Amino acid sequence: MNKTYQLKVNGDAVFESDNLLQSNINAAETNPNEYHVLKNNTSYHAEILSNDFNAKSYQVNVNGNTYTIDIQTQLDALINQLGFSLNSAKQVNAIKAPMPGLILEINIEVGQEVEKNQNLLILEAMKMENNLVSPRSGKIKSINIEKGQAVDKGLVLIEFE
Repeated sequence: MNKTYQLKVNGDAVFESDNLLQSNINAAETNPNEYHVLKNNTSYHAEILSNDFNAKSYQVNVNGNTYTIDIQTQLDALINQLGFSLNSAKQVNAIKAPMPGLILEINIEVGQEVEKNQNLLILEAMKMENNLVSPRSGKIKSINIEKGQAVDKGLVLIEFE
């Protein structure tokens, strides 16, 4: 299978390439995330503003113009064609105890809005403190435990709305 890439620029313009690093382009890094690029005797200043490597998405500024670039491989296209998605995850509505332990700290309240990766509570297990973080942004529906409570593996600790 040949490696073919599909580049979607600003959500609509689509380009296909079998070589992302073409041989007729010369690029030199001038500063971190900044490049001087030569292509067909034309000079460009390029800067990578942001990137999400796992989502294959980049925001780039070229000569003062900002572009959002999404890269898709043949495998990505096949997965989408079959109706699957690598980035789609089941919505998490509850957090369960990953192991038996003791609740040392609860850092949230019912009704509180939380962000993804926000520390929710500390569970002590096997003499180690484990920070449990929010798997998503959302509002806390219920907290089914109290500080100092011993919990078993699989017990629902927190529920989201």
